[in-house]
Amino acid sequence: MPIFGGYAGGVEETAIVDIATHINAFVMSNASWHLDGPVHIRWGSTNTRETLQIAGWTSATLSEFTDMIKGNQYYPCAGPCTEMCLLELSAQSMTDTASGREILSGVAAAKGVVQDKTTGMEARMMGEVARATSGMDITEVNTIIENLVKLYEKDYAKAPEGKTFQECYDIATITPTDEYVKVYDGARKKLEELGLVF
Repeated sequence: MPIFGGYAGGVEETAIVDIATHINAFVMSNASWHLDGPVHIRWGSTNTRETLQIAGWTSATLSEFTDMIKGNQYYPCAGPCTEMCLLELSAQSMTDTASGREILSGVAAAKGVVQDKTTGMEARMMGEVARATSGMDITEVNTIIENLVKLYEKDYAKAPEGKTFQECYDIATITPTDEYVKVYDGARKKLEELGLVF
């Protein structure tokens, strides 16, 4: 997991380091696949403009020139039951799918550091967006991602905390609350307005 803005440097340099970490995993550890996730040094997120570029370039390059199986971790700034969280992870799901990444490993909302801030609704959005992105022209994908990132990147410093799993789901039936379904449907509608066809 290379860190953008750290010792690796900028976007291009961090992409080179990211490719090296993949190769290292296979050569040094005899890995069968590599779990990635470039992280922004300031925001602790994998969904920033820069980290999406790094992840996309790395995956596309490795897909073109190797048979390595690649996975990616998802760390949105925002917590569950927020539109921002769903939009952040959607940008990453589109990036990963369009760049040839084989494994989308799931979402750890609220940067993956807060207990009980992960639910199945984030994974559902990740999967639905990946399916919708599959087969799209890369130029169209890039246009949607560009407009999508603009919707949330100004809010990293004040990202909504969201709710815990227990607040997002009926614990007895393990079904999402009506509130989360409305948030989900609203985020999906925004994605459709940007041009994603589910």
